[in-house]
Amino acid sequence: MSTEIVVAFIDSVKERFGVEPVCRVLSQLVCKIAPSTYYAVKSRPPSARELRDEKIKELLARIWHDADSGRELLGARKMWRLMHRMHIRVDGRPVARCTIERLMRELGLIGARRGDSFHKTTCADPSHERAPDLVGRNFTAPAPNRLWVVDFTYLDTESGKVYAAFVLDVFSRRIVGWAVTDHHLTELPLAALEMALYARARAGQDVKDLVHHSDAGAEYTAIRYRNVLTDFEAVASIGTVGDSYDNAMAESLNGLYKTECYYRKESWADVREIELATSSWVAWYNSHRPHSSLGDRTPIEYEHAYYNGELPDPEDEPETRADRGPDGRYLRRDNDRDINPRTYEHAG
Repeated sequence: MSTEIVVAFIDSVKERFGVEPVCRVLSQLVCKIAPSTYYAVKSRPPSARELRDEKIKELLARIWHDADSGRELLGARKMWRLMHRMHIRVDGRPVARCTIERLMRELGLIGARRGDSFHKTTCADPSHERAPDLVGRNFTAPAPNRLWVVDFTYLDTESGKVYAAFVLDVFSRRIVGWAVTDHHLTELPLAALEMALYARARAGQDVKDLVHHSDAGAEYTAIRYRNVLTDFEAVASIGTVGDSYDNAMAESLNGLYKTECYYRKESWADVREIELATSSWVAWYNSHRPHSSLGDRTPIEYEHAYYNGELPDPEDEPETRADRGPDGRYLRRDNDRDINPRTYEHAG
């Protein structure tokens, strides 16, 4: 047991028992420590490591709580990646991952973790024509606007249930469209889809032959929804009824959204409050949250790198998102959770 731990323990009980009696009991039952050793440790000046740790703690707390960086969501590994990408150095040296893990434990900073809640929102309409499954659980794309996955999820508020719909570009993991309403009629996913189509059109990007993959919910098989896809020459793809794995990437995004946005508060007032929070989270997710499956880039950075020709050939890279089976389908997905170019420097 390290001297620092023993001294910390003595500090916690010395007011009640005194230093000498505590040292005597510790020496008999745990490890030998003399009162003189305790007083020597307490009187000596802080070491270089202790001084550096205090600087790192200050940076960690500032970045972790920042609404544009850590957002009180990132764990030690992502904090390490984030500080590395921000080129942060303390006393002229980068901060090691093990140091960040140790100091985050001391500060009580814990990354967000996903829950296990479930609520059925997919209700198929047998009267609607259903498109075939063109994805086969192979959630990869060679470029932006080749494959989008869509889904919506429900949320409880003090005013009743609220529903949030998302459109995710599989290539970059970018949320290109979203909507929040107090119902899950076709207007909900249609609003998210139209936002995505408008955003891509405004950027001058063509979505012709895009594969649009959803579950078998009646909202996605409605005639109005299919007509919009047809107008933009997108191709519909629908998984089987009652099988979340056929739309696993969209389901994963729903879980991530709830963990990093919805579950951050104990209760929500109404649809308006959730809509504002979702808008903030989507902006952070797309612009500031690094994804390990994207080489620790953000979705927007990853798309920019693609259009600038900065991404390596996929055939030259090891598989990072999942392991494939003999049929080419994915056996395991990388469920890792998504900087701000703002520079943090210690005042000292």
